[in-house]
Amino acid sequence: MIPNELREQVIRLAYRAAEAILEVYDSEFAVQHKDDRSPLTAADLAAHRCIVAGLAELTPDIPVLSEESADEVPLERRRGWPRLWVVDPLDGTREFVKRNGEFTVNIALVEDGVPVFGVVQAPVTAVAWHGGLELGAFRREHGADVALQTRRPASPPLKVAASRSHRDEHTEAFIARMGEVEPIGLGSSLKFCRIAEGGMDVYPRFGPTSEWDTAAGQCVLEGAGGVVLDPQGRPFRYNQRDTLLNGRFIALGDPRLPWRDWAGEGA
Repeated sequence: MIPNELREQVIRLAYRAAEAILEVYDSEFAVQHKDDRSPLTAADLAAHRCIVAGLAELTPDIPVLSEESADEVPLERRRGWPRLWVVDPLDGTREFVKRNGEFTVNIALVEDGVPVFGVVQAPVTAVAWHGGLELGAFRREHGADVALQTRRPASPPLKVAASRSHRDEHTEAFIARMGEVEPIGLGSSLKFCRIAEGGMDVYPRFGPTSEWDTAAGQCVLEGAGGVVLDPQGRPFRYNQRDTLLNGRFIALGDPRLPWRDWAGEGA
């Protein structure tokens, strides 16, 4: 179990990273592109430096796997890490560039492949979500925590989290099989948090994501009673494979929902 003092320190670190992001957000910033054509800004790098330095001070014995430095970590090295921080300094850079506010700071602690504690912080609203399967889940606003619980049982119309920047035919077919639904567009890991709050029910994702995109959000959702499952119905795990790219998954607020019926043969 992660000590409460450390949890609070990591939450404060996420807020410091958010301050670094907002300094760039409020300026005229340039946008570069990585090899995979995903955008990169000075805010990504500022938040990365803030978080990596902060975690090194808090937990010098726990390595950090951050989106902005993952290429520097050889597979053989990271696979030997029983504990690690999985970090996305700025999740939703496309939303950041659009200036719609739907981007987050993601920090998660993973032990033996299992995400045990996560923080998702939204810089524009200054709201943070934090928790884990054995910790519960909480929304922090103005310094006060409110305990979260997913909507169970979930009844129609089901509210489906649909990415603003990533939609594909498989996702559309999945949603079509769900029956009465209300699709809701939302960027970044905010989708996991909204399900944890009971404001959404389902988040199907069949396009590519990386481990840092989902680890912190999974912690919050599991703490609120939801699940993040692979196509075989297994909980998502981290740092267990040769690649850091996630496979397909579905996030549910109510684990009893008939997601296999919606998945079809393509799951």
